[in-house]
This record gives sequence, structure tokens and C-alpha cells, in this order.
Amino acid sequence: MIAVIGGTGLTEPHFLNDLQIQQVSTPYDQQSVRVLLGSLDGKQVAFLPRHGHGHKVPPHKINYRANLWALQKVGVTAVIGINAVGGIHSETGPGRLAVPSQIIDYTWGREHTFFAEGLDAVTHIDFTQPYDANLRALLIDNAGTTALWPEGVYGCTQGPRLESAAEVQRLLRDGCDMIGMTGMPEAALARELGMAYACLALSVNWAAGLTDELITMEAIEKVLRAGIDEAVELLCRALRQYNLTKGQ
Repeated sequence: MIAVIGGTGLTEPHFLNDLQIQQVSTPYDQQSVRVLLGSLDGKQVAFLPRHGHGHKVPPHKINYRANLWALQKVGVTAVIGINAVGGIHSETGPGRLAVPSQIIDYTWGREHTFFAEGLDAVTHIDFTQPYDANLRALLIDNAGTTALWPEGVYGCTQGPRLESAAEVQRLLRDGCDMIGMTGMPEAALARELGMAYACLALSVNWAAGLTDELITMEAIEKVLRAGIDEAVELLCRALRQYNLTKGQ
């Protein structure tokens, strides 16, 4: 089964039918994780709101381990994460979609691995290519007429504040093309669990200092409202193709 992790702008799976709520217990949180199971053209798809029900959990407080564990427990083997980002590269202006190919992690203090205790031996994962090639190709091939940039480096910052202009210049020098706050440790945890993972990023603003305009939540929400429908349309095309290809 494939899952969608919805971020800011996509908190409910309106594109799915026959929704059922499943509360999943995990070893990583006293509270259960709320996973929604639905169907798209008769095929089962799981949905998890990254920021919790009601979009209340900030990026640095998300229990990424519980979320990914819960998805695996209900039978998920592949995940598409939807992320709102700030654009740095000229191809990542507000309203533009991208499927990043690499990631740089600037977060700190987050529980970022399943391989921390109770191990028989020290365990490492290969993270050379952080996103699954087949899932990335699925999103790119189903872009249709959507303006999609099929690459890019995602810089994941701690949040919840936005970055300073100097920090954006540092990220630019490091090679980042877009900035988000939720890409890690989500991608790495999926890899640790053996789940394919890809990101569909929607740019909602130019990063700090790249224009003279002040970044406001009102402006971000306006871009989100205009762009999320296009993102969902692309997502649904990809989900249908995944289901047909995988027979799941």
C-alpha cells in the first residue's frame, strides 16, 4: 500500500473515498497515531496529516518516528510526502512544484533514528540517494501540463521560525534550491524502515532576503490555496499509476 503524508495546505484527504480512521499504537508515543485509510479508484491509499489532526503540531515537535512506524504497521511500503517550501532557485518560485533529488539536514534535537537503542549491532543505512528513484519518476512522469521542476536540493531547517536573509545565503552557498522544515528526519526514517519515499514540494514564497517583500502568512496561505489543488491533481495521477503498476 502507498501512503501520502500531508503537510501544510493538505491536512485532509479530500481526494480519497470510503475513509476510515485507524488509531495506531506505536512504541514512540503514549498517544496513538491517527491514520486515515481510503480508496482512489477502488485502490487503497493511506493518509497521515504530518502536523496532526487540526494542524497543531509545529515542525520541530512532530513525532516523525511514531508517524512512520504507524504507516508501516498498517501495511504501507511506499510514501509520498507533500511539503510546503520556500524557493531559492529560480525554478522554485511561489506556486511552482518540484520533486527534489537530494536533501541537506540542518535540524537538531529531533528524534531522528530507530537505531538508537536495543540493537544487536550498530546499524547504518545508505542515504546516498535519499529519495526513491521509482517514486520520483512516477511523480515526474505524471506531471502532464503541470509546471514541475524535476530536481533540486531540499534544505531542511529547524523551524518553526522562518530563516534570516544571511541563513538563506548560507543555504544557497551550500547548494540548496528550496527550504522546508519537515523533510528530515522523515525521509531517513522511511529508509530505515525499508519504505520507498519521495517528496512533492510546493513553493509558497521566495526565501528571506531574495526579494524586498516581507514574508507573511497571509501571502503564503494565498499561494497555498492557489497551488495545492494542482499538487493534488498530480498526486492523484501518480497514485493511480502506482496502483496500476504495483497491482496494490
